[in-house]
Amino acid sequence: MSSQRQLHLNTNVTGVGRHPAGWRTLDNPRSSVDLNFFKRIAEVAERGKLDAVFLSDALALKGHADGPAQALEPTVLLTALAGATTHIGLIGTASTTFNDPFNLARRFASLDHISGGRVAFNAVTTWDASAAANFSFDRPLDTHERYARAQEFVDVVVKLWDSWEDDALVADQSSGRYADVDRVHAIDHHGEHFSVCGPLNVPRSPQGRPVLVQAGSSEGGRELAARSADAVFTAQTTLPTAQAFYTEIKERARRHGRNPDHLLILPGLYPVVGGTEAEAREHKAKMDAMLGPAREIAKLAGQLGVRPDDLHIDRALPYALIEKVTRSDLSRGFVDSTLHLARSENLTVRDLLDRNPGAHRMIVGAPEQIADDIERWFNARGADGFNLNADVFPSGLEAFVDHVVPILQRRGLFRRDYTGSTLREHYGLPRPDSQFAQARSAA
Repeated sequence: MSSQRQLHLNTNVTGVGRHPAGWRTLDNPRSSVDLNFFKRIAEVAERGKLDAVFLSDALALKGHADGPAQALEPTVLLTALAGATTHIGLIGTASTTFNDPFNLARRFASLDHISGGRVAFNAVTTWDASAAANFSFDRPLDTHERYARAQEFVDVVVKLWDSWEDDALVADQSSGRYADVDRVHAIDHHGEHFSVCGPLNVPRSPQGRPVLVQAGSSEGGRELAARSADAVFTAQTTLPTAQAFYTEIKERARRHGRNPDHLLILPGLYPVVGGTEAEAREHKAKMDAMLGPAREIAKLAGQLGVRPDDLHIDRALPYALIEKVTRSDLSRGFVDSTLHLARSENLTVRDLLDRNPGAHRMIVGAPEQIADDIERWFNARGADGFNLNADVFPSGLEAFVDHVVPILQRRGLFRRDYTGSTLREHYGLPRPDSQFAQARSAA
């Protein structure tokens, strides 16, 4: 194992898998609300020595007639998974647009205690008008508003996590002294979006703070990540653009006075694993055959902000039209990654529909091919690791864990066993001091 850099791998759980028809292949088609289904995913990930299980989230119901929606609330589900596992990290997504800092800080700190220090908060802004309508918003916030709120939200959450110093919880039964009041601090935050007195009513968590993850590739997302995040989840579909993103985010972190090695860049990756490339492609083709092209074209058009009639199956994307779209309710990172991929390989709409359009890079192949690709991106500084999608869980993850992970281990790229118990230790990140303890020491 290299002493310089270690590959990091999460499994990214969206619904029951990334392929829209995957649920139709499961023994239990209602798996999206079955705790045992998610326990199995976590057990497989832990058997493969992966860093974490990463739960996405959605705050509005869409497309539920066609397949499983994101149903179970992430922190509730992760609490159950914490009791079913011992080492795997647990990353939950929550919106900074439709939550308050105190509740989320408390929820994730509680989960960090329950799990013994294995938790991360993936802070996302939410652009969806349907979600806004569920939270008493007349309109979705624009990009600038969302990220201004998100930065202040994260600042408040971190202050709350730091409001108890490490040695503030005394719990001395002989003297009857439970907490050192001089080491528990009100945060007295008064900003543009939030007024929060604090302190948090949960003592400092095992990791000092839960790991902070950021998902987003817009200008606001990049700045939030560079200033505050421990890891960045991003959509990157070509190595040159991934390298440029990697270099930019690390340099931004450096400008904020941070060690860039303490900010991990983790693009999404969608491997479809077969014994041979032909077997992998045959497996994918069987699921693809369950999809209707008209429905998939409509879905891609919605992701790009154009009409279905604007996309022609055997032509290139209408780049000029897409580039004029300025709607703030689209994921800029997904749009950009799709355009980069299509241009780099001169893909038609049909080609794109075969390649997980609007989302994460797909590799279809034998285990050695997939391991080669991962090693190439890792060594070329296009990524510090990957958030792994599966066509359908748990079988897609099992194929990766059983056949790709051993190759990465033999090459010295990935751990053979856990060497720590917390997610920060898995990621090679230092345990942060409380900012209030630092200020008291400096006074």
